[in-house]
Amino acid sequence: MSLSYFLGVDFGGSSSKATLLSSEGKILATATTEYPTYYPKDGWAEQDPKDSYRALVSNIHKILQQVPIDASQIKAIALDGATHTSVLLDENDEPVRPAIYWTDRRSVKESEWLVSHYNDRLMELTYNAPSPLWTLPQIIWVRENEPEVFKRVRRILFMKDYVRYCLNHDFATDSIEAMGAMFLDARTNTWSKELCDLAGITTDMLPRIVDPSDVLAPLTPQACRETGLSPDTLVLAGATDTVMEVFASGSVSVGQSTIKLATAGRICPITDHAYVHPLLVTYRHLVPGLWYPGTATKQCAASFRWYRDTLGTHELSIEKSGGMNAYEQMDALAETVPAGSENLFFHPYLQGEITPYLDNDLRGSFTGVSSFHTKAHFNRAVLEGVAYSLKECYHVLGEMGIAMNSASIIGGGAKSPLWRQIVADMLGIEMKKMVCDDSSFGSAMLAGIAAGAFSGFEDCVVRCTQVDEIIRPNEKNHAVYERGFETYKAIHDALAPVYHALASK
Repeated sequence: MSLSYFLGVDFGGSSSKATLLSSEGKILATATTEYPTYYPKDGWAEQDPKDSYRALVSNIHKILQQVPIDASQIKAIALDGATHTSVLLDENDEPVRPAIYWTDRRSVKESEWLVSHYNDRLMELTYNAPSPLWTLPQIIWVRENEPEVFKRVRRILFMKDYVRYCLNHDFATDSIEAMGAMFLDARTNTWSKELCDLAGITTDMLPRIVDPSDVLAPLTPQACRETGLSPDTLVLAGATDTVMEVFASGSVSVGQSTIKLATAGRICPITDHAYVHPLLVTYRHLVPGLWYPGTATKQCAASFRWYRDTLGTHELSIEKSGGMNAYEQMDALAETVPAGSENLFFHPYLQGEITPYLDNDLRGSFTGVSSFHTKAHFNRAVLEGVAYSLKECYHVLGEMGIAMNSASIIGGGAKSPLWRQIVADMLGIEMKKMVCDDSSFGSAMLAGIAAGAFSGFEDCVVRCTQVDEIIRPNEKNHAVYERGFETYKAIHDALAPVYHALASK
């Protein structure tokens, strides 16, 4: 019996990744294509939607070149991407402006207006608190600041749905992505006219809502020519990158959780009902009836990337000359410094912070710098600063009584043995690292379920996922971080008024 294959493709902050999965549950190939996120002004973050489609085409060609299979053996494809990244389309379904990425802070004032006038109602309808993360305040910003652009908007999609629209011309989104728009009545899973009115749009400008595993329209002839895929390949609705990572980590039961070191850092426990709280970002799970309310620190791996790009240029030059990866060089140096970085602290508030402050005016800082501190101390302090912020996220969940019976550490940052050990030491909990846990793998798994290769979510997890490592906390280091945590919080409390004053100038 010949094998069949399933393709998952993710769209993130700096690149797209594709994963090819077999009906035996084995990863056959992966491919990555980078593209930029643009920062035209302080606090802004934008992407060109067409970059994402070009990356999809590139990745599929790379996959087909790696594996000697016929395209007709790829039975299904599912896409995922970062939530809240809306693509505004004109009457010809062409983007009218760059997509506003979810880390963008331009809609702070709009968010504050929503909080002051509609906060309770928004929490009731959407299960989430307004902030610049969400599409609703972003669209209000476009209406108020780019009226000529806003007049041209006829339809609104989201990044992975736009890419899929390029493949099959099906104007749809999934029920999990829809929550990220803040136009959804989460109680009924339908677009809310009341919420759309706030932004000056109509519900018919938004895509129809389907389940992530639903099979949508087939690939167009043009898409088949451009990608090399077969017209018989099923096209799934797909979902958000975070829920696909949760699935890929094997977290499909209540009490399981994920700790994510990606652009943002998140801790997401699996629950059997929605938790509605201003400090949580709450979404449905792929598994019907389950949810994953999560806490988040806004700049996780993004902090280390910023640090590499600004202060790690020497390491980057070595990497570009064929040497060791820049992150690995920085990790090796950081390992020479003891836990606590000898009282050097980093706060990763480069774009404000979510949990537990919901404060867009916070800024990053190194505090406690002494003449004996070296670059090694700064390297380690960045990793520890993000981990301290995750510790604040962890404490919020504990205070709410949300159980975490087991934890998987996921995301690009989790590839660093040092960083995942720091997180285990910081939180004082045992974690598992899967062989593969990225979102494109989760999307490929979902595609396999839809194509009938796996009988359901649990069967798919059993047959496709594998534990790579168990990370146990070092109690001595945990004690250091418990003491350091109090200082970390005190630094925030002392500097927050300074940041607010700077933001008001």
